[in-house]
Amino acid sequence: MSEIVLAVREACADALALLLPVACAGCDEADVALCERCAFALAPDPREQVVDAPGGAVAVWSGLAFDGVPARVLRAVKEDGRTGLATALAPALTAALDRAGAADAVPVPMPTSRQAHRRRGYRVPDLLVRRTGRRPRRLLRYARRTSDQRGLDRDARARNVADSLVAADAAGLRVVVVDDVVTTGASLAEAVRALRAAGADVVAAVTVAATPLRRPTSR
Repeated sequence: MSEIVLAVREACADALALLLPVACAGCDEADVALCERCAFALAPDPREQVVDAPGGAVAVWSGLAFDGVPARVLRAVKEDGRTGLATALAPALTAALDRAGAADAVPVPMPTSRQAHRRRGYRVPDLLVRRTGRRPRRLLRYARRTSDQRGLDRDARARNVADSLVAADAAGLRVVVVDDVVTTGASLAEAVRALRAAGADVVAAVTVAATPLRRPTSR
């Protein structure tokens, strides 16, 4: 799908949101998309974790903890169609890219399933990348279906996504994998494997937020 069509879809979603009753995505305060207090809660607070991947471990930098206001705002973007809120999340993703040393790397978004794309009408990782002012390169695609990762433990998540992705046109590129949230890192590790298999140099992976399952290393 062309960049023009994607831009039109997102603009239509933003325009529709203006016609609907609005409340703060972070706290439900009426008549404001994001109140000042909740906007402050989205100030970047980068944290790092290291995820094992074929070919060597990869650093995963996240701009926020997936908890409280950041979690609510991200869910509003993903599940409620409030695409305009992606702009408020862009600084967190930019901070993660900067900490990862990947500001000049090609941003490769995690692919979205066909079902999720049909339901939403847009791809969340791609949307978030564009809100940082960068152009995503969709080099990854699904080679097979996977189950919903929710409710699966770490080992089950890894088995679920193993060999589920393939990459194309990646040879010789310096890339960074981008997603909205990291939990165990299994999906990101699979993306790294596929990109390395296609000849890419994977600098790091970055997300807007990280589920606080374990204490991250902050710098």
